[in-house]
Amino acid sequence: MRAVDELRADETIHEPVFVQTGYCTFEPNYCEHSKFVPYKRMKEMMAQADVVITHGGPSSFIEAMAAGKVPVVVPRRGDLAEHVNDHQTDFVRIVAERQGGIVPVYDMTDLSQAIELARELSRGVEFRSHNAEFARNCVDL
Repeated sequence: MRAVDELRADETIHEPVFVQTGYCTFEPNYCEHSKFVPYKRMKEMMAQADVVITHGGPSSFIEAMAAGKVPVVVPRRGDLAEHVNDHQTDFVRIVAERQGGIVPVYDMTDLSQAIELARELSRGVEFRSHNAEFARNCVDL
C-alpha cells in the first residue's frame, strides 16, 4: 500500500486510486481508502478498475480475474511480518509459472512496470469460470 501511495504521490500513477487497507496500520495519504468494503461493492469496483493490485491470497486475485482483469499480485511476506510465512510467495510463483494470468511483484521497485503490464494484458481479457465443469467431474469421482 505504501508503494502504491508513493506512486500516486509522485504522479507516476495519474488516475485516482482506491485502497482497501484491511488490518494494515498504514493509512494512504494520496489514495482514497477504507478499512473494508462490502463484497458486492468490491466486485463492482474491480469491474470498473483499470488495474487491480492485490495480495497473494487466491480468493483475492481470482476475484480480480473474474472481473476481467489481469491482476498485479504482491504476495504478503513472512520476513516483513506481513504473514506467518512465505506461502503466498510460493503460491504466486507457482500460479504465475504454471497458469499465468497474473503479474507477480516480489520487489516493489518493479511495481510501476507491473501496473503497466497488467493494464496492457487486461485489454480484451475474458475470464471463464470452470466451476461447473469441476463440479461435474467431482460427481463422477
